Amino acid sequence: MNIVITGASRGLGKAIAEHFAAHSHTLYLTARNTKTLQETVGSLRNRFSGTTIHSKANDLGNRSGVEDFGEWVVQSAAGIDILINNAGSFIPGNVYDEASGSLEKMMEINLYSAYHLTRKIVPGMMKRKQGHIFTICSIASLQAYRNGGAYSISKFALLGFNKNLREEMKPYGIKVTSVLPGAVYTDSWKGSGIDPLRIMEADDIAKMIYASSLLSSRAC
Repeated sequence: MNIVITGASRGLGKAIAEHFAAHSHTLYLTARNTKTLQETVGSLRNRFSGTTIHSKANDLGNRSGVEDFGEWVVQSAAGIDILINNAGSFIPGNVYDEASGSLEKMMEINLYSAYHLTRKIVPGMMKRKQGHIFTICSIASLQAYRNGGAYSISKFALLGFNKNLREEMKPYGIKVTSVLPGAVYTDSWKGSGIDPLRIMEADDIAKMIYASSLLSSRAC
């Protein structure tokens, strides 16, 4: 299968890529940092020599970056089977005191990247009447909390986007899955002083996503 994963150079995206690479799927990966993305791709190729991995660095916080990556994927792959909208960012703060521009930045990275990339890729899925779209939301999509501010607002919007998309895709047999994890120990938590053993590992979520991708078309 052809798998597209955004934010794939580290953390949750990298863990997801590892699981699909281990089963010899063809991967199309993107991340903002070229060097980190190349290191991840090199590591995956060394560990999973039977897997074909394509990559293209893009800043999905910019509309032009999303369009560029989406067009590259559409032109490179005969058809996309799974799209995993994982790219995201977290800026802590409260609505009343967070830095100016926080909301715009969070919406661009956490919502608009998924919205525009999905619009680029989903027409091919609709034509073939098959595919699966995963979007990494958060428990912050359900429950507001202090210091969540613009991040939580963007994640509420992201879940709303995915709910609408799921209804729209039902007639085409395309599965749409929202993933709402709690705290996952990624680079965002390093240096926080939090004991890593208290928090889920990225691999926990990656295993769940891979298992979900194997379920029958009737599983919900």
